[in-house]
Amino acid sequence: MMSLARKYNGPYCSRFGTIAVELGFISRAQLKQSLDEQVEDDLSARPHRVLGAICFAHGWMTPEQIDIVLNRMFKARVQRGSRANESQQAPG
Repeated sequence: MMSLARKYNGPYCSRFGTIAVELGFISRAQLKQSLDEQVEDDLSARPHRVLGAICFAHGWMTPEQIDIVLNRMFKARVQRGSRANESQQAPG
């Protein structure tokens, strides 16, 4: 059975942390630590924090780097949406 995330994100959706590591903005260890903190916040009923906010709070990423990652995520999502629309309009 397909998960809802996979259904709505297509076959693959690059996540914030993956892109940040690929671009060299953070290390894999920093990504793991920020994911651990995000889960700990959620389990402790503290307000949910996005990875960009956690990385910024630690001084690992600048606002400009966060914008670069978010823009890359947005562009990938728009491109996937365009391809999906084209395939739906293709004659069968």
